[in-house]
Amino acid sequence: MIKTVLLSVVAVLGVALLLAGLLWLFQRRLIYLPDTRPVPAAATVLPGARDVTLTTADGLRLGAWYVPGRREVTVLVMGGNAGNRSHRAPLAAALAREGFAVLLMDYRGYGGNAGSPTEEGLALDAEAARQAVNGKVIYYGESLGAAVATRLATKIPPDGLLLRSPFTDLADAGRHAYPFLPVRPLLRDTFPVKAQLRTVHAPITIVYGSADTIVPPALSRSAAPPGAVLVEVPGAGHNDQTLLDGPELMAAVVDLAQRV
Repeated sequence: MIKTVLLSVVAVLGVALLLAGLLWLFQRRLIYLPDTRPVPAAATVLPGARDVTLTTADGLRLGAWYVPGRREVTVLVMGGNAGNRSHRAPLAAALAREGFAVLLMDYRGYGGNAGSPTEEGLALDAEAARQAVNGKVIYYGESLGAAVATRLATKIPPDGLLLRSPFTDLADAGRHAYPFLPVRPLLRDTFPVKAQLRTVHAPITIVYGSADTIVPPALSRSAAPPGAVLVEVPGAGHNDQTLLDGPELMAAVVDLAQRV
């Protein structure tokens, strides 16, 4: 009887270790969900836009789209973990209608770009995008992109920082998605948004949906440092259109621009 119990325990531990090992090896395939296909020319998607190439510190050449605007503020858009820049074209168009210039970047491995996404790699990609922008700049980060924008803000301060559906850190978001897994000790990319936001000295606005089931509203609120402006969009889920280019979101960007 004792031998049977011990064998059962060993089997369970073996399965657990196997699952943990697989999670360690393949976790980035769960975190990053790029649309790797090349995107169309910018002008065919966004009138007046043009294609630009960003060069990272580690030598990658990344495609991006630039939309000129009449305001003296450029919005640097850092997208979430899925899709590519073509999926954020409605956001860029809405920002352009408000008069903003927009730089819509894609990370390594996204939208036909070379490379594979990692936390450190995305940080280099964002720095390359920032170097391509002159004048006043608002960093706009969506979901995982909020973590990328926050890290960039700690190194190169923006004039304003808008985070859409941010989390406190990746482990908290991962625990929500995978409550049965020991997420925190296994993560290779951590994205400590809440801790880094405490060191950002710029006006900050956080926009989130009250019905978000991917990044719960409580995580977005908890990420906010003292003095940040919180904008809750009632009934909005993580991927709802209103959180992509809706009126509450645009009003939040305009308000932030007026404060910078």
